[in-house]
Amino acid sequence: MRVSHENLERTCTAIFGAMGSPHWEAGLVSRSLVDANLKGHDSHGVGMIPTYARHFADGMLKPATAVSKIRDAGVVLQFDGNLGFGRRVGGEAMDEAVGRCRQSGAAVMTLKSAHHLGRIGAYGEIAMSAGMISIHFVNVVDHAPLVAPWGGSTGRFVTNPVCIAVPGTDTTPSLLLDMATSRIALGKARVAMTRGEDVGIGNIVDAKGRQCTDPNTLFSDPLGALLPFGEHKGSGLALMCELLAGGLSGGGTIQPGNPRNGSILNNMFTVVVDPRQFADPSWLSGELDSLIEYVKSSPAAQQFGPVRVAGDPERQAAEDRHANGIEIDEAEWREILEAGQGLGLSEAEMYVSDVTKT
Repeated sequence: MRVSHENLERTCTAIFGAMGSPHWEAGLVSRSLVDANLKGHDSHGVGMIPTYARHFADGMLKPATAVSKIRDAGVVLQFDGNLGFGRRVGGEAMDEAVGRCRQSGAAVMTLKSAHHLGRIGAYGEIAMSAGMISIHFVNVVDHAPLVAPWGGSTGRFVTNPVCIAVPGTDTTPSLLLDMATSRIALGKARVAMTRGEDVGIGNIVDAKGRQCTDPNTLFSDPLGALLPFGEHKGSGLALMCELLAGGLSGGGTIQPGNPRNGSILNNMFTVVVDPRQFADPSWLSGELDSLIEYVKSSPAAQQFGPVRVAGDPERQAAEDRHANGIEIDEAEWREILEAGQGLGLSEAEMYVSDVTKT
């Protein structure tokens, strides 16, 4: 099925409004999910709505909840998300970190107990819009582990993302590296399962540690596991996400002594810096332009090229999906509508008029 991004946003906004979000918050969260779809990250898009609805029903997601500042010590800021919508509380924490960076040249921020933060690139974009560089490490708690450590066969991490955002210049677009530390995000496996598709070899293992391609392995008992990207390198980064995001925020790590109630709670460790405090802006812009031009000048490899840098795939996906709509599997669309109906909404109230079958 194909849905325009405008109509999809209205549908999401209606659903979050039925959960008790004020209109501006419902719109903010909706735009964040739809933006993930627009940029090709369907795993973090509107397919999360049924999960959000379940967590809301179980009291594990608190709409209309603001972030709380729990420590303010110069360049160090610490926040509690209070189970609020991740995009709201994460955005509020980032806004304060960017403001502190303007004053001090740098800021270090932690956030704990935020409901699903979504696409972490959204927080890098907040920094870049202010001309700042940001680095983010995130872990996931209140959830069973899904990613095997390198050399292991059962889950010990979740998909713990890392994000680095660097603003662009007048001639070079911004650079936004936003990646899970697993080979693929769990949401990509969920999308593949919904569509009846396999995932590529080397991405998952079954409960006995054997490589397989069936995404159902990750959602049935006994559970399989995702594999880390880059073998030991991704596994090492996932571990550092646990220690930096979960440890320094006070939100906890995936170790089994902490609760696992089946929600998706994120902790985040963020560094924001003003590049103007470190290098002459004109020189730095010239270096960025020259470096990206040099990197992209590498002749295309037959099976992979041409060279793309961080941020390019998202820009290309957004151009296509703005023009042609967002493709959603019928089963996924049905689950979204059922989530809204479970909150008392009719299809008419969810604005489903421009849905077309492909």
